[in-house]
Amino acid sequence: MFKALAFTFDRHRNAPLVDGNGLVQLTTDVLAEGFQVSSSNSMLGLDTRADLLRSLGRSLLAHPDIFGRQGRPGVLVDHMLDSAGNSSELDILRFWDILQTLLIPVWPKDRTTIGGHPIGDAWPLSTLYNQTTALDDNDSNPKYIQPFHKLTQWLTYSLMVPFQRVLSLHWINAESLSALAEYRNGGLFVDLGALSLKQKALDRGLKASGGELPLFEAGDDVIVEWRAMTLVLIDRLYHLILARKDGVHLTMAQLLEAGTWKSGREIAAQRRPKTKSSPILSALRR
Repeated sequence: MFKALAFTFDRHRNAPLVDGNGLVQLTTDVLAEGFQVSSSNSMLGLDTRADLLRSLGRSLLAHPDIFGRQGRPGVLVDHMLDSAGNSSELDILRFWDILQTLLIPVWPKDRTTIGGHPIGDAWPLSTLYNQTTALDDNDSNPKYIQPFHKLTQWLTYSLMVPFQRVLSLHWINAESLSALAEYRNGGLFVDLGALSLKQKALDRGLKASGGELPLFEAGDDVIVEWRAMTLVLIDRLYHLILARKDGVHLTMAQLLEAGTWKSGREIAAQRRPKTKSSPILSALRR
């Protein structure tokens, strides 16, 4: 699709690139053609995916100070290099702020809000409520919300690599990023018995799915707490592994890619060879 100029506005230039207006005008039909969607090769959420790309285009155009007047995502590289000046160090916290500013307006508007503004992959969690007060307090209070921002963090980890390998730059504050509250990582701990559902929750989930695996909505306390515990356990695992590395440095991204994510995928395939699914299902991932 990139080489076919599907993401660029001015196709007369015959230059494959991505720009804001190109994404804004991207139709669902063009996306379907690019991904070879057909009656025998369906894609879940095709309309939603196309709408996300159009929203991304609008957000790119809304920040010309970073992405230029054309809203080109690649201009972010120039912006980060300018911010570094003569230094070979880039600050992950600055990079994170830019990505959040760009992507928060893109995500679905029916997610958790604060002050009327959607905040992306962050969800109310009842265990964060003050148990001495009534639970009818506003659940959009920030202190009751568990943030994950999985996809943005995943993107951050991925985008760090070319800056390091191609431009020979070094990231500071990279330890500020967390593990990924992702179903392969979380499924690993459930499949190995480190985490398990309480019987009441399990029964409710099985009733909802009507199958062998429990099913919950994405914002259900069970899913949010499972994802939160996934972060806690990976963090503990990371430090246990570092203690055995005899000074050899291992990044969180390396642990995720070659360790927990890969292991979670492999054990899922062993235990559920037909579906290879997570042991707990989210309504967004059926």
